[in-house]
Amino acid sequence: MSQDVAMMPPTEPGVPTTAPPKEEPRYGGFTRFEIELEFVQCLANPFYLNHLAAHKYLSRPEFIAYLDYLQYWSQPPYVNYLTYPGPTLRHLDLLQRENFRRDILSPDLVERLLEEGTKASVAWHTQG
Repeated sequence: MSQDVAMMPPTEPGVPTTAPPKEEPRYGGFTRFEIELEFVQCLANPFYLNHLAAHKYLSRPEFIAYLDYLQYWSQPPYVNYLTYPGPTLRHLDLLQRENFRRDILSPDLVERLLEEGTKASVAWHTQG
């Protein structure tokens, strides 16, 4: 649990203080921000995308709407929290396309995405 304490301005004796701001709701002990960050980062993994397609999540309108909502991660300051912003945001963008959501069932596409990710990672680490 966070040790941060909201600083309240000093008050005169007998004058009630305002209530401290309410803490963000938690789900299973995590904030919505933490849950969405973890989920969106999972999208960098082509095997996870394949799993979502195999279990028919990518054909559910409400899930597609959720993926559209998650595009806010491509904007500052949110993008700064992503560990692998390149593949995460690329896959989030590709998931907006119906043909990609269908084609990710193909082991060939999963393999191609893995190869592209590996090459990009190697290239990034050798720059410099």
